[in-house]
Amino acid sequence: MSEAKSQRKGMKIIKGDRVVVLSGKDKGLEGVVERAIPEKGKVIVDGVNIAKKHQAPTRGDQQGGIIDKAMPIDVSNVAVVSPKDGKATRVGYKFTDDGNKVRICRRTGEEL
Repeated sequence: MSEAKSQRKGMKIIKGDRVVVLSGKDKGLEGVVERAIPEKGKVIVDGVNIAKKHQAPTRGDQQGGIIDKAMPIDVSNVAVVSPKDGKATRVGYKFTDDGNKVRICRRTGEEL
C-alpha cells in the first residue's frame, strides 16, 4: 500500500463535526464540516477556504455571475473542537460495554 493511501485510510473527521482550522489563510476560524472526502483526505468546512467562482448560466440555474464557493481543505489542517472546553483536540476510539465503537475526545475523554 502506498504512503498516500495509508494516510487517507483512517480519516477521523466526519460530516457535522465542529472543527477549527490549524494552518493556512483561514487559521483560527471555526466551522461545521459540510462534506468529508475520505478518498482525497479533504473536508469542506462551512465558511472556510472560500473562493470566487465564475458561474455561467445553465438551464437548471439561470443565474450566472461570480459566486462564493467553499473549497476543500486538507484534513491534516483541521482539528475537532472539544465539546467540553471548546479547544482543538485529537479524536480517538473506544469500545462501549455493549461492544459499540464510539469516537472520543482525547483531551477530555468525552464522546463526540
